[in-house]
Amino acid sequence: MINEKLIRPESIAVLGASNNITKPGGKLLKNLIDNRYPGRLYAVNPRETEVQGLKSFAAVADLPDVDLAVLAIPAQFCPEAVEELATRKNTGAFIVVSAGFSEAGETGRLWEQQMAQTADRAGATLIGPNCIGIMTPYHTSVFTTPIPPLWPQGCDFISGSGATAVFIMESGIPKGLRFSSVWSVGNSAQTGVEEVLQYFDESYDPESSSKVKLLYLETIRNPDKLLFHASSLIQKGCKIAAIKAGSSSAGSRAAQSHTGALTSSDAAVEALFRKAGIVRCYGREELVTVANVFLCKELKGSKLAIITHAGGPGVMLTDALEDGGLKIPAIPDSPAKQALKEKLFTGSSVENPIDFLATGTAEQLGAIIDSCEKDFDVDGMAVIFGSSGLFPIGEVYQLLDRKMHLCRKPIYPILPSVMEVRDEITYFLSHGNVNFPDEVLLGRALTKVMNTPPPSEGRIFLDGVDVPEIRRIIDGCEPGFQPPAVIHRLFKAAGIPAVKEIVVHTEEEALKAARKLGFPLVMKVVGPVHKTDVGGVILNVRNEESVCQEFRQLMQIEDARAVLLAQMAFGTELFLGAKYEPTFGHVILCGLGGIYVEVMKDVTSGLAPLSPDEAFSMIRNLKSYKILEGYRGKSGVDIRKFAEIMVRLSTLLRFAVEIKEMDINPLLGAGSSILAVDARIRIEK
Repeated sequence: MINEKLIRPESIAVLGASNNITKPGGKLLKNLIDNRYPGRLYAVNPRETEVQGLKSFAAVADLPDVDLAVLAIPAQFCPEAVEELATRKNTGAFIVVSAGFSEAGETGRLWEQQMAQTADRAGATLIGPNCIGIMTPYHTSVFTTPIPPLWPQGCDFISGSGATAVFIMESGIPKGLRFSSVWSVGNSAQTGVEEVLQYFDESYDPESSSKVKLLYLETIRNPDKLLFHASSLIQKGCKIAAIKAGSSSAGSRAAQSHTGALTSSDAAVEALFRKAGIVRCYGREELVTVANVFLCKELKGSKLAIITHAGGPGVMLTDALEDGGLKIPAIPDSPAKQALKEKLFTGSSVENPIDFLATGTAEQLGAIIDSCEKDFDVDGMAVIFGSSGLFPIGEVYQLLDRKMHLCRKPIYPILPSVMEVRDEITYFLSHGNVNFPDEVLLGRALTKVMNTPPPSEGRIFLDGVDVPEIRRIIDGCEPGFQPPAVIHRLFKAAGIPAVKEIVVHTEEEALKAARKLGFPLVMKVVGPVHKTDVGGVILNVRNEESVCQEFRQLMQIEDARAVLLAQMAFGTELFLGAKYEPTFGHVILCGLGGIYVEVMKDVTSGLAPLSPDEAFSMIRNLKSYKILEGYRGKSGVDIRKFAEIMVRLSTLLRFAVEIKEMDINPLLGAGSSILAVDARIRIEK
């Protein structure tokens, strides 16, 4: 629970305050003083009578009541200090920057737990331990630098790592990234990233609150809380980008299915972020670039104009944008195009990119921007302008500043000459603008923002899904891999189309089944987990003699219990899978089927239950999406039908949490028909 005593404390006590500003307690106190904390400030140090001009108290017992205590003392003394402050000094908030807690071993974990319990009993907020502190517009309780000027419409930044928070600020500030608040939660004994996000959601004011949130997570302790409050904030008009570090595939090493081998905690994170509408980033520079995109006016379409006086960066930006699905449309001939061309120097190009040469002037840049704003069919502009070394360019950046504020369409400034015209760029940033010095990073960030779907609507799709029948089937199952008959019953209850199959134990039964299903047939061994690996799948069986021959061969395979005969289906091979991840729920994977899922590993992930929009987003984000659409005269797959099957599968899993792993590999799609051909389901109870 984050309270007012943490956000706007009327008094702060620094335990471990020092005259030595190379120590955390000394630097933290200096930061509070230098940044003009307006409340009462107390220093606690038993060895000093005065610290940085403040009277020093020898012990906590000597303090008056205090709202917020910042602890920079050895870990072993922190639990007792928190207890005394909470019970005797009416302290309602604590920031513990000290290290040596759960990250150091069991004893430290117990100290950490003790502090959290004390804070909970007192209804207090505890940040840390093992953090750098927090910065709000009211106080800068951190022992690090930089300390940027805080801007109400900047980014709220929450980090599980103090050092990473510092590095991200150092990367962002020179590019114009501004901050509204910075939170380092450290070990998150009581208050983690999820709780801070909850505070932002519950205290959100559309008039005054920041609309950009940045997250750096090393663990996700409560996926449901993160999902709920991130989705809520985005639906209120916020934008959120996050890095999740430390993803590992260790948990999938013992998996017994393709899905189990492909699904890791990283896939669960990807699915969670997709459902919440969070833009996922993988590094500091990418996070900063995405944040600066957020701070620009919103791009409301997919068509961009690239305005440049340097050909190479324009080409690289074009490639990056088009690779991500955005469009750089040609400018069609028109009177407006001709009028613009007459204002530019000979040799300029008014196509797209619009190249107005190294000698281009501020006046010409203004004319181009005005044409893109009023006359050309584009939704935004990227302006590349660095120093040519020919003449001063200050007036160019002054014009760009004015246009960024006046134009309805977003303008993304790419100013790469960060050394040559440092003063001019400083001027430009001082007016609240951002800079994207690397055009490719901008292109990738912009496409990532545009391709991130909105939060899921949260409704469970139930149309045509027989939930009571699903529960009856699951309740009657034995643990382990399920026989084909059970799988078919589950698919029928969920409305998932599948090929007709019959399991047989004798040659006579095989012949009878073949006559019923018709030729050609597929025959598969029942028993071994990986049928293909042991030669247990026979395709295109066309007559009764072959049925008998293949039946005998399949039954000789080790662990064979029966043979499955199925109608032969044709089409593009698709893949669906699911794995239950503790705390996250079922992670669903989709992609091309057959060997492609193993060799190419081109899969996307979603978190059950899926909405139709989530399913479409998963499919569109596959590298092989164009294959599914159809190419070079080859028919594609019914994308809508594929998405519907994914949604139905997710509903099945929502009501059958006992299913821990599932593969449907392949589904065969041809035109409007998609049929599940082979499936494995493992149940644990």
